[in-house]
Amino acid sequence: MISTTDFREGLVYEDDGHIVELLKYQHHRMSQSKAVVRVKIRNLETGAVLERSYPSGEKFRDIEVRKREKTYLYSEGDMSVFMDDETYEQVSFPKEKLGDQSKFLTENMHVLGVYVDDKLTNVELPASVELTVTSTVPGVKGDSVANMVKPATLETGIEINVPLFIKEGEKIKVDTRTGEYLERA
Repeated sequence: MISTTDFREGLVYEDDGHIVELLKYQHHRMSQSKAVVRVKIRNLETGAVLERSYPSGEKFRDIEVRKREKTYLYSEGDMSVFMDDETYEQVSFPKEKLGDQSKFLTENMHVLGVYVDDKLTNVELPASVELTVTSTVPGVKGDSVANMVKPATLETGIEINVPLFIKEGEKIKVDTRTGEYLERA
């Protein structure tokens, strides 16, 4: 059993029969009242993000979480197919559970499969990925005043804003959590 005092980001526990992952938490105390812990959690079965409040000291069942390395192989309809790096077993995972992260998947990308009670519940991508710019408008010489940006389409089909000096065919690093340009690769 874990208590609200043991909370940390990324913790997985059971809340009202649902397995949830703690995204953010804040200990809050108003004068003359009991302390409350406000949390932002993700339901690992549905992917829904919720905000809840718990009285300080409430107890929850701790869930064992294992992470195993996987390699992204290909997309098949509304499913993404991954291969376990240890057993070479192929597993299909719904794209809707991946959410916006599915836009960053490229062939042979190494990811982490999150297993809760020996069931694949989530896939974690690296913090940043290297992608090739497939199309963008050419930058004009002298257009380097202020941090100007232009739209660029990447190899996976997503469109992000990049600095003016980025050209077609260049590899760039993109943050998978925010979808923003980080630097040249």
